[in-house]
Amino acid sequence: MRREARKHDDLMAWQQAMQRVRHVYEVTRIFPADEKSGLISQMRRAAVSVPGNIAEGAARQTGRECAQFLTIARGSLSELDTQLMRARELGFTPAQPELESLIDRISGLQGGLLNSLQNEGKS
Repeated sequence: MRREARKHDDLMAWQQAMQRVRHVYEVTRIFPADEKSGLISQMRRAAVSVPGNIAEGAARQTGRECAQFLTIARGSLSELDTQLMRARELGFTPAQPELESLIDRISGLQGGLLNSLQNEGKS
């Protein structure tokens, strides 16, 4: 059975966020085992939350509803950024410029989507 195309599949923010989930799982594999229910779990949940909320927002009927989920996704992205800094400070991982760059790109794309929705509401 062929999967239907979904609105979120075409969103660059969603595509980049999905890529970031993979990076977070790779980075957290090297963390100490005793962080499994702590920082590892928090980082992975925050990472998965971003594309999930972008997808849910894209499926909503109104721009206002979509913006609400994009805002939640932006919050999860900030949470992940903070957790990545914490992991670096604790010595669990070296700097992750690729992941940090990806976070910046996703944040910019989400901001563009939110601005677009706000501009639609003004028309």
